[in-house]
Amino acid sequence: MGIEFENKKEGVTMKCMRCGNNAYQSRTTEAIELGNGVLVIRNIPCYKCEHCDEVMFTGDIIQQIERIIAEAKQRMEQVSIIEFEKSA
Repeated sequence: MGIEFENKKEGVTMKCMRCGNNAYQSRTTEAIELGNGVLVIRNIPCYKCEHCDEVMFTGDIIQQIERIIAEAKQRMEQVSIIEFEKSA
């Protein structure tokens, strides 16, 4: 969907919900236990706190993650690894 985050600390636009410090645009990897297997989503755009490393997602990213999870459940193997940009 055209979301382009780079691993940069400039352009801080969010405060950490855990500690209140600045969060910067970054990318992360999430592993999700689905019961019949594990789904790994790589390179997810996020905001990461520069102090406590808390990872936060915007609402549109959460919706895309939920869609990826729903699709993965349909064709789940024991381990699935999905690139965010290729599925979003």
